Amino acid sequence: MTLYIITAPSGAGKTTCCCSLADQARAAGWDVAGILSPPVFENGEKVGIGAQDLRTNETRHLAIAASTFNLEPSTFNIPLGQWLFSSSALAWGNQILQTALPCDLLIIDELGPLEFFQGEGWQTALEILPCGEYKAAVVIVRPELLQNAIVLLGQAEVITLPLDPQSFENWHLKILNLTS
Repeated sequence: MTLYIITAPSGAGKTTCCCSLADQARAAGWDVAGILSPPVFENGEKVGIGAQDLRTNETRHLAIAASTFNLEPSTFNIPLGQWLFSSSALAWGNQILQTALPCDLLIIDELGPLEFFQGEGWQTALEILPCGEYKAAVVIVRPELLQNAIVLLGQAEVITLPLDPQSFENWHLKILNLTS
């Protein structure tokens, strides 16, 4: 079992990196599980965040920009900065994570202030990552929260994006060469 933490600022390609890795792992016959949090754009502006089950590709609306909030009543009831997160989408994601193990590749996109400071978010990820019932796990964390992640998650290899194309490919190969 190997744990990788990918870190980079917003917009650097963390989720895109995870999608590519998941596709390559599936092509190699790996069981891929976990959660992606792809951005949702409208007219070129990020207006939301999705949540995608990596085993089924089912998606939910995870968060919306507070500036676009106009629904009553709503499940978007957990504020964090410019975002309002959906408690029901978080519960759905945590249920997915609860059944993610065992797997070959576990991806958690991403752990942040909700998990580290508010006791919300993908709390199940913090419970299952130490179990090690995976060949490799990839966790996304913003640079400003990297030390929090290292304290909570322990031994991990940190990869900072952006990577040049050759380094990116080498990183994927390193993870996928863990096959037994």
